[in-house]
Parts: sequence; C-alpha cells; structure tokens
Amino acid sequence: MFFDCDSTLTRVEGIDVLAEQSGRADSVQSLTEAAMNGTVDLEDVYGERLAQINPTLAQIQALRQVYKDNAVADAKMVIAVLQYLGHETYIISGGLEEPVREFGISLGVPGDHIRAVGVEYDQLVGAWWSHHQDQEARYLDYGRGALAVSEGKEEIVRDLVGHEPGRTLLVGDGTSDLLAGEVVDLFVGYGGVAVRPKVREHAPAFIEATGLAAVLPLAAGPAAIARLEEPSHRALFSQGIVDAEQSTHFGDAGLAAKLKSAVTALAD
Repeated sequence: MFFDCDSTLTRVEGIDVLAEQSGRADSVQSLTEAAMNGTVDLEDVYGERLAQINPTLAQIQALRQVYKDNAVADAKMVIAVLQYLGHETYIISGGLEEPVREFGISLGVPGDHIRAVGVEYDQLVGAWWSHHQDQEARYLDYGRGALAVSEGKEEIVRDLVGHEPGRTLLVGDGTSDLLAGEVVDLFVGYGGVAVRPKVREHAPAFIEATGLAAVLPLAAGPAAIARLEEPSHRALFSQGIVDAEQSTHFGDAGLAAKLKSAVTALAD
C-alpha cells in the first residue's frame, strides 16, 4: 500500500510553505501546479523552486510540525487499520526527506518504508563558528534521484513491489502518482485537498471526500470490516464504504460494479 505525502496525507505542499516564508509564493506555486498537473516535468522545476527559495535547515526542519498540524484528519487511523488488516504501508514522496520521514513515522509508517528527496546544505554560510550554525546552514543541492522527476515514482514503486507479493494499491493526487499507478494493481487518485483534472480523468478510482477512509474498502474489500475488533476502526471502515459508494468517482466501470456487488453482498 503506497501513499503520496503532500496534498494526500497532509493538506499542504511543503515546497509551497517554504516559498511563502521566503516571499516567493506566486512564482514557486505556479511551478508546483504545473508539475502536479503534468504540464511540465518535475525535473525541469525541482531545482529551480529550491534555488528561488534558498531555505535554511531550520526552515526545512520546521516543515515537520507544519505537516503534522495539517495532517488529513483520518490519515493516521486509516494507516493503522490497513496495518491491522495485514497491509504493508509505504510513503513515496517528491517532498524533502527529513520532514516527510518524521511526519510519516508520526502516522505509524516505519521509517524504512519512507522514500523522499534528500537535501545537502552549505555548512560555511552565516555565523559558521557559532553553535547555532547548523540551523543557519542554507540549501545547497538536492539529491537528483528518481523522486525528483515526474516518472520517478514508478521506478521506486516497481522496485518495492518486487519485494512485496500480493495486491498493491497507490494513493496520490498528482501526475507522478498517476504514472506510478501503471505498476500497481490499482491506482486511487485523491482529490480531498486538490483536484488535478488529469488525475481525476484517468484514475480508475478518484476519492472526492475530504478524508481517506474510502481507501479501506478499495484496498481490503468491504467484507474486511468483519475482521476489525476496535469500534473506532469499524466506524471508520463503515464511513469508508459510504465514501467509496457516494464520494468516489470511478473511471473504471467494472471496478464500480464490483464494489457495489460486494457492498450489497455484505448488507445481505
């Protein structure tokens, strides 16, 4: 089970938070939107956005709390229910590694199941002799790996799927997630924070509710609710069934029919 991070598990885009702090919100957000909507390749704007912002280590570390403060309300419990049902959970993100990792761990995702983009810092700027120097260090470069290009998530997911037998599902809001969906059994677009028209149009299933509960019956099947003992988990799964029926757009008619049939059988 693979999740994107920004605008999926949390209601913010970390790079745009940094841009607002630096006074570069308009120019950086327009680049972010272009990449998320698939009109430019992420590789063409990734470095440009960070160069415009030129964030400090302290600013990047502060994103950890921003992510937590803006977590999608049911994200942590959705992950807990999936794990209880035996699903391995991963976060695959084009966000910056340190804040994404700490946020993911706070949601219950193991640290070694989290992939994001590393950052290097210039340790010789500012008051380099001060014991506060580490916090003042500024962005120098980013790790030019798979997650900094639009088609990179596909490579990471394919590698991880090779080690995890069984049904695979990916949830995300952007074009890079849609592309990575080609290598899993089911891609679910998430529009609870931002609706990307291309993703909504092409995703086999597209969640339009503000929460992620609809992921549960899509990942495990509606009948899995019978395996849950915790009342709060059962309540969330029940809400997920409602959201899957009423607040999810299906680009795959066969998938919609199978869900309806499974829900009807459960009610009987």
